[in-house]
Amino acid sequence: MSPSRFLPCLLLAVLPAVAAPLALDDAIRLALENNQRIKVSAYSPDIARANVLAETGRFDPALTFNRSYGEADQPGVFVPPGARPLSQTDRFGLALEGLTPWGLTYSLGATAINARGTGNAFADQYDTFGGLTVTQPLLRGFGFGANLAGLRIAKAGRGISDWQHRQTVIDTVTNVIFAFNNLQQAHANLRIARLSRDLAARLYEENQKRHQVGAISDADVTQARARVANREESILIAERSVRDLENQLRVLIGDDAIGPAAPALPISELPPATDLTVNAADDARRAFDLRPDYQAARLGLAIDRASLAVATNSLLPRLDFVGSYGYAGFDPDFPAARQQVRDKEARAYSAGVVVRIPLTFAEGRGRARAARLNVRQAEADLVRLEQDIAVAIAAAAGQLETTRERVAATRLAFELAQASLDAEEKRFKAGTSSTFFVLQQQELLAAAQNSHARAQADQRRAQANYDRETGVTLARLGLNVD
Repeated sequence: MSPSRFLPCLLLAVLPAVAAPLALDDAIRLALENNQRIKVSAYSPDIARANVLAETGRFDPALTFNRSYGEADQPGVFVPPGARPLSQTDRFGLALEGLTPWGLTYSLGATAINARGTGNAFADQYDTFGGLTVTQPLLRGFGFGANLAGLRIAKAGRGISDWQHRQTVIDTVTNVIFAFNNLQQAHANLRIARLSRDLAARLYEENQKRHQVGAISDADVTQARARVANREESILIAERSVRDLENQLRVLIGDDAIGPAAPALPISELPPATDLTVNAADDARRAFDLRPDYQAARLGLAIDRASLAVATNSLLPRLDFVGSYGYAGFDPDFPAARQQVRDKEARAYSAGVVVRIPLTFAEGRGRARAARLNVRQAEADLVRLEQDIAVAIAAAAGQLETTRERVAATRLAFELAQASLDAEEKRFKAGTSSTFFVLQQQELLAAAQNSHARAQADQRRAQANYDRETGVTLARLGLNVD
């Protein structure tokens, strides 16, 4: 049989024909919809966005109401016989409070204190205030770096989650391509095993006929029969490989039909891979913008730098300005005291500082040193990652070239093996060869067929791997990750 007639036989499966075999594009679509790793990963960006919302909420103003009551004995206060020296205090407050991105805390509202006791026969005395009270850190806690670090870290974490989810999608799509090619290669191996068995069976039948007329010996018949039995084993192994690889593909596309009773998973034949024109140096530079792991590492460095800003700020002593400005009221009648505030009859203000100086700064120095080293480590790791990416892309480009050459070489080897078998069969029929040499050529043909199928699958896998290493997998397939 000539190579031109044998190749179509190799591509036409001896597996049962089905109406709708699974195409690679459909497998990728099913994986994007049903793959469990993608489903789990898809939660991370939403969680990270919620964390950004929480950090943003730190600067939202809050309406605060407080009401308290207290009483205390007052020893040493002169009271009538039998009376209890007691003071009672009622406190009320309503304010709009919040924090600004530069560290200022504010409270805009009103307070009222009613202090009474034995000394004034428990007569009401309302002390009211309405205005603004602020606390502004001047050293520790001052500035955007110290107060926006949490928000900046959360935003960087959101970006990292987006890139990590993108990486999960890229890895899953690439694994689907690998699994699809592995399954197609297994189907090719099964077809080759069956065709090789058929060749051995045909030789066995011919040997039986020739043995009946005394043209060959019993040993030739036995040799051919043994080789048929041996190739039956190869078929069983190939069938098992197909089933195992079907299950691997099913897991990736979210198909639950896994097990001995699961139906066969027919797939469409992939066309031969087209040669890619690559430039490893240019693709490496572009990969820095497209690879999720590199972008996630850059955002991780941003997190470390934000943490360093906070740690550096914590080395400073605390020096806070505290102040208030507003209007006060004082009257036994609460509405009257409140009206005095409204009428701005009595201005009230205060100003001062609060100083807190740690004695050793050990905690702050330790945190700052660790944060500084984390930044240096992240910077060094980013350089290491750049080198790894360049090496990986160069290796992937080399694999592309090697697999392209392997496909051409194995195709030639297959054609020559087929021609050698045809010639050996002619010599055998002419009586100038033996069963042993025909079987040997059949084995060489099967090996050449397997090598060619493996080289074709390796070329497609090499292209998928190169796309992953350069970060263009999704763009190459026209996919978007929301």
